[in-house]
Amino acid sequence: MTILDHKTQPQDKWRDGVMTEMRVSALVQSKQLCIFEQFCEPGLGAPMHLHAVEEVLEVMGGTAEIYLRDKTMVVTANQSVLVPAGARHGFKNIGTDTLHVRATLAAAIFEASYDDRNELSRRYVPADA
Repeated sequence: MTILDHKTQPQDKWRDGVMTEMRVSALVQSKQLCIFEQFCEPGLGAPMHLHAVEEVLEVMGGTAEIYLRDKTMVVTANQSVLVPAGARHGFKNIGTDTLHVRATLAAAIFEASYDDRNELSRRYVPADA
């Protein structure tokens, strides 16, 4: 059994005003889950993108405007949105405080395809994979 001490995990700058903490992924030997948290300054978030797997976006704090396909919804703390595999989605902080979102994907390796081809793509995978 491995204990993951999240207090010691670093945050990574994904883009200006958006910090990410990768909590569970293939990097820590997960086989089927990727869980990370994002902290987004007002007006910022995740641009439109899609994943090949389901994702749950859970707002831990703040207020998010979440885009799913052609729908827009306002989501607050203790609310989640299930994003179907292959569905275009994104979100942004529409509040005045930092938005805290936990994302859970049904794959140990994070991969996304962004509408904006200038967006830096990230792939979290162990060096020996």
